Amino acid sequence: MVAGQYLGFITLVMISVIAALGLTIVPDEWVGFLGLIPLGIGIWTLVRGLRRNGDDDDDDKITAVGLWGVAGITIANGADNISLYTPIFRTSTPADVAIMIVVFLVLVAVWCVAGRLIGTHKVVTETLERVEHWLVPVVFIGLGLFILIESGVVSRLVEVIA
Repeated sequence: MVAGQYLGFITLVMISVIAALGLTIVPDEWVGFLGLIPLGIGIWTLVRGLRRNGDDDDDDKITAVGLWGVAGITIANGADNISLYTPIFRTSTPADVAIMIVVFLVLVAVWCVAGRLIGTHKVVTETLERVEHWLVPVVFIGLGLFILIESGVVSRLVEVIA
């Protein structure tokens, strides 16, 4: 399972790095608009989760088995990762990107261990199920806003409007 997580995650990081390199043709002042992608995903997911109003969506969950199954599910669920990593990689120095990737790789192991420990505690899983419909979208909204603000897009828009 862990090897599948790594295979899928490394694939997502490679796609993001290639996409970030492809974006070098886009002027720096426009790259920050990519923050609209995670912002939009976060808002859409939050609205969808609130509309479900606690409906159990266990029927939608897929179980993966083996290296390729876990890697495939990781990649299939990775569009949101790519939408976050690409603008961050594009606006960072190569050294910073290398450090981020190393940290990410270490944290994959941490998340796998945490998932194993947390997933076996009924109280924790029940609590996470109650807040998942808003917790993850809030993180995406926050990251989207961070990208928009840190890239200077928001300040440039305010200057244009004023």
